[in-house]
Amino acid sequence: MKLRSLPAILFLALFFFYPLARILTLTFDPKLLLDQTVLRTTQHVTLFTFYQASLSTFFTFLLGLPAAYLFARFDFRGKSLLRAITAIPFLLPTVVVAAGFNALLGPRGWFSLLFPFSSFIFHPSSFALILLAHVFYNTTIVIRIVGNALTNLDPRLEQAARTLGADSPRVWWNVTLPVLRAPLLAAGLLVFLFDFTSFGVILLLGGGQFSTLEVEIYIQALHLLNLPAAALLSLIQLLCTLAFSILYSRTVTHHLISTAPRPAATRRPKTIPEKIYTASFIFLLSSFFILPLLAIPFRSLARLEADRGERAAVQYGLTSDYYSELFVNRRDSIFYVPPMDAARNSLVYAGATVLLSLALGLPLASALARPGRIEKILDPLLMLPLGASAITLGLGFIVTFNQPLITGHWSLLTSPLVIPIAHTIIALPFVVRALQPAMASIPERLRHAASSLGASPFRVWQTVDWPILSRAALAAATFAFTVSLGEFGAATLLARPDFPTLPVAIARFLSQPGGLNYGQAMAMSTILMSVTLAGILLIEKVRPASGEF
Repeated sequence: MKLRSLPAILFLALFFFYPLARILTLTFDPKLLLDQTVLRTTQHVTLFTFYQASLSTFFTFLLGLPAAYLFARFDFRGKSLLRAITAIPFLLPTVVVAAGFNALLGPRGWFSLLFPFSSFIFHPSSFALILLAHVFYNTTIVIRIVGNALTNLDPRLEQAARTLGADSPRVWWNVTLPVLRAPLLAAGLLVFLFDFTSFGVILLLGGGQFSTLEVEIYIQALHLLNLPAAALLSLIQLLCTLAFSILYSRTVTHHLISTAPRPAATRRPKTIPEKIYTASFIFLLSSFFILPLLAIPFRSLARLEADRGERAAVQYGLTSDYYSELFVNRRDSIFYVPPMDAARNSLVYAGATVLLSLALGLPLASALARPGRIEKILDPLLMLPLGASAITLGLGFIVTFNQPLITGHWSLLTSPLVIPIAHTIIALPFVVRALQPAMASIPERLRHAASSLGASPFRVWQTVDWPILSRAALAAATFAFTVSLGEFGAATLLARPDFPTLPVAIARFLSQPGGLNYGQAMAMSTILMSVTLAGILLIEKVRPASGEF
């Protein structure tokens, strides 16, 4: 084993594998396994988690498959822009996605204020709104995986079938569908996995009426203080997630193979049905993906105040009051944390996460770029944090580090360092995957040449390695920064009340009554969305073409 990978291995062993092992030990409690209330709750929550994930996956395919066909078969003006817009929600924090649908369709959103009857259809705690947010979040997965497979499908297969007399339905059923079976399965498993581990969307839009495994872990650990029950739910969630992740990896490894010597040619729509199909889906996709994002900044600037009665009176106009209030402690309470302090906390946490992720990720990526026998075995183990939920990670920290590390003195759980450590575990696999291809591309002969000319190891790294690594390192740092800035699950459990993060503050303000609280939540969501979008654009601009993410 190379010593360069040792710091990252020890870090993950202490802060990831050990907390998961501690969760496992809590589940071996005979009283817990005999508690009928806990067992009924576990059964109900598990079944509902599977149910909502299955239904969300179905509706995601209902929109994603026609959209994938649109991008794979037709050319139209603004195609690249529309394709990029459909990918933005997947990269946004879940709290921003929930805030977007709240601002558009919630009781204090645009539809409810301008069209009061819409509140009977799109209630913020309704199951339909949760499904819509999941479709909004994951449609790009279907578009990318299935759309790429359609694009690379050899057009001669369909042409041969039509030459033999097959009509369009038979071509689809007998030729296209068998070839797409593996991409469809891979996309379905990935969408189901993200819906299965959904937390922020259901917590913020469910209104307390719906509880998945992730949400119930949060309730049992933070509200009911029942750590054994939360540990049991975490174990079930972790086993299910691991099973789906293994199935997805096997599907990608053994079934997703290239099927075309050349990609299928796209064309402009010619017939009237093709033009209607193209125009209608361009309008549908544009509206569905743009309106929730635009609703947030517009709602943060709109003067929409509620009367004392049940209905809201719309006062048209623009205001910056909600942004000004972010700096004010109007109640002069010692327990109140102004939103801008939460934003400052998030920036500090994100900066610490970047430093820690790069300090661990650079040597680990260097070791994995030219792996030995042990590194090849460790590689999948080091990527396991990708399959664990942030809620499970947060619970593991609570169970493991609730006692002072030094008796009577310092405790990690009450320290501000706990958030950057948790965020580093989440970001580290992505940082390594961003750096590893760039590390592998460094020619060894250049290093040997510099060493033979008398350069020290640091001088070799400075003159040979860093010019090649700099763009990948900047992309990895930006990614770690945006991941930390928008992470919600672990921070919800671990953030101290006096040191909240920006997503935690947004969730708090959304759950409180009053137009001022709601406006401040929209203002904070606008700030978080803007910073995240800037990070996404920077990643796309600087990342190497050989990067994996």
